[in-house]
Amino acid sequence: MRFTDEHKAFRKVVRDVVDKEIAPHVDDWERDGIFPAHELFPKLGELGLLGLEYDPEYGGQGADHLFSVILCEELHRSGCAGVPMAIGVQTMMATPSLHEFGSDDLKRRYLEPAIRGTAVASIAVTEAGAGSDVAGLRTKAVRDGDDWVINGSKLYITNGTQADWLCLLARTSDEGGHRGMSQIVVETTTPGFSVSRKLDKLGNRSSDTAELYFEDVRVPVSNTIGTIGRGFQQQMAQFVVERMFAAYGAVGSCRHAIERTRDHLRQREAFGGPLMKSQYLGFRLAELSAAVDVLESHNYACAESYLAGEDTTRQATVAKLTAGRLLREVADTCLQFHGGMGYMEETWTARFFRDSRLASIGGGADEVMLQVLARMDGFA
Repeated sequence: MRFTDEHKAFRKVVRDVVDKEIAPHVDDWERDGIFPAHELFPKLGELGLLGLEYDPEYGGQGADHLFSVILCEELHRSGCAGVPMAIGVQTMMATPSLHEFGSDDLKRRYLEPAIRGTAVASIAVTEAGAGSDVAGLRTKAVRDGDDWVINGSKLYITNGTQADWLCLLARTSDEGGHRGMSQIVVETTTPGFSVSRKLDKLGNRSSDTAELYFEDVRVPVSNTIGTIGRGFQQQMAQFVVERMFAAYGAVGSCRHAIERTRDHLRQREAFGGPLMKSQYLGFRLAELSAAVDVLESHNYACAESYLAGEDTTRQATVAKLTAGRLLREVADTCLQFHGGMGYMEETWTARFFRDSRLASIGGGADEVMLQVLARMDGFA
């Protein structure tokens, strides 16, 4: 992968905004259990960070996919995973289907504000009985004239308490399984919509996560994204992008953590000298750094395939599985190498350890990634 001078300059822009607008506030946002999306997102929107690959006609930058790779890597150097995940929902989860399949009217009303950062978006797919098994979702949208009438609930929804609109996946016919679903834009001010509760999570605490409830929520059929009944297929395509985002971000998180641990071991005196004098500690960090290199190389190959218009389902699945496991390994090692101090909440390692655990669950659990790969390779 060869990054141009423009790519390198963009990396500096993102790192600067992370250092100025995100990192200094992480401790407060983590304590509060939420970050001010309606304050932060417009700042990111002004820099063009929320619509990098989208059509300039709707406020996007029309940039290549490598800019998104850089954005993901740099956001995850912020010192927490919650805020980068929320930004990822805005840019790579709630809006891709709208940009790809939405009508011009929907793009004007919902995509443009999301790119500017003046509207916060969320993706509403997961339910209590339908997590990785999306085909099992039960939320229904029944047609009544020119409207959908929506009833059901959604769980574990990132940006759920702050979202201005949702990209909702719901059943729009009585067909079972993956058939008969549609993606629908739902404004959160619509009567009948409510946030049932804000969820208390182990990690990613600065990102608000909610349970949502729909009771006779009436939305125009014209708010359907793409073709009615094709929502599952559109959602699966979006999941591929989401998994790529997760893997790109893992590289940034792991590199930042390894660098911080290296610096700590250089400064920490024990047994008559810096801890870094221990050959084992140095070898272990070198081993993890090499593993990050391998994941990064795979990510870049995946990005090149995506740029070429190829199907990246398998590459994204491998990347997501590998990234989740590597994040957990790096987090555990960094905490261990900080000793008792690393176990204290006041140390960054505790947050990193908690945040990293979600990487093997959200966006498709490790077991689901293995199931996908086994099917693709003829092992199942």
